[in-house]
Amino acid sequence: MNKKCSKFISWTKNNGWKITDKSELNLNDSIASRYKEIPEGYLEFLKRVKECITPSEKTWFICEDEYNNNSGIVFKWNEFELLSLEAAENDEEWKAEITSWWDKYLPIVMSVDEGYSFYAIDLKNDIGAIVQGYEPEFEEVEKIANSLEDFFQLIMSNTIEMH
Repeated sequence: MNKKCSKFISWTKNNGWKITDKSELNLNDSIASRYKEIPEGYLEFLKRVKECITPSEKTWFICEDEYNNNSGIVFKWNEFELLSLEAAENDEEWKAEITSWWDKYLPIVMSVDEGYSFYAIDLKNDIGAIVQGYEPEFEEVEKIANSLEDFFQLIMSNTIEMH
């Protein structure tokens, strides 16, 4: 992963993304306890990148500050889960299903480009795969890549366009 991660970071810098380097990772306990099996490759990315935002500033990787609720971004790292829970109103069974679903998918990229969408790492079914979901049914996702490394490659080859 180290080589792919480094290549992706270099690519973002060369393609006008706003990216800030760092060298350590301190995720708060609420993330670490909810998502016990975060893939090593994404942890390495989080250790090395403080922020990673597309040139349009409409799509961004969720980084440590967002997960720890310390960022200046208006959206919380789990904004789309919160929107789904709000839509469920007082339906406790539906709310439990929503929370259970998000327990299995770690959101890693958020976008407000042409509507709300996200990319997440599948932590339970196809472990390590990257899925994409859109509003209004955030929990209905499609697999985009087999791994984070493949996801990075799809972005660098412009197969996945992030504006």
